[in-house]
Amino acid sequence: MTVTNLRPNIDHWQDRVDMAAAFRWTERLNMHEGVANHFSLSVNDDGTQFLMNPNQMHFARIRASDLLFLDANNAETMDLPGAPDPTAWGLHGSIHRLCPQARCVMHVHSIHATVLASLADSNLPPIDQNTATFYNRYVIDNEFGGLAFEDEGARCASMLTDPKVKVMIMGNHGVLVIGDNPADTFNRLYYFERAAETYIRALQTGQKLRVLSDEIAEKTAQELEDYPDQAEAHLREIKAILDAEGSDYAS
Repeated sequence: MTVTNLRPNIDHWQDRVDMAAAFRWTERLNMHEGVANHFSLSVNDDGTQFLMNPNQMHFARIRASDLLFLDANNAETMDLPGAPDPTAWGLHGSIHRLCPQARCVMHVHSIHATVLASLADSNLPPIDQNTATFYNRYVIDNEFGGLAFEDEGARCASMLTDPKVKVMIMGNHGVLVIGDNPADTFNRLYYFERAAETYIRALQTGQKLRVLSDEIAEKTAQELEDYPDQAEAHLREIKAILDAEGSDYAS
């Protein structure tokens, strides 16, 4: 039995449910960071009003009704009761303020993406279908400046101006993924972690890599971008599993 409409009186309810499912599944995949890391979703036309997880709440417990509703242009946000984590406000608030194309933003320190971000060369070569997904579609931030308070968040946001770029490999930090909605963004986050794992494991063999040509890598990336409804199906199936288990994510 689905439980996605228990609290229809809360604004942006379906968005909240989709985000809560993404939090729960990120924890299940062990891609979380305790009570750190944050996902956000803009809900107005210019992207400045957004939903985000509460301060210091574990991904495994987040429900649709728990998500904060924030305004990136409200300079008093951090003085209000129930204010978000200051680094989350600095990073996500800056991106939603400065990058209207970034409708949904997911930032994690997942193991393999963070290993990649810790290498002197953090490029992800196209050695299989998953790694090719991100060919010419990521940017590497080589200027880690400490915790992502507002100045650091604005600096990161300035690197997301190319509409083709949907992933930031945050050197010495982790990964940040943007997309059109929770399904699109979570699917990209999932496959980036898978791609990073494939690459890291390939490096561990010590063998020479079989790297795709630029032409085939770009062709594969475009074909995957155009592949219909995969992201939506991925999140739909995650919610179906959670519903069958009796999860309270959609409450």
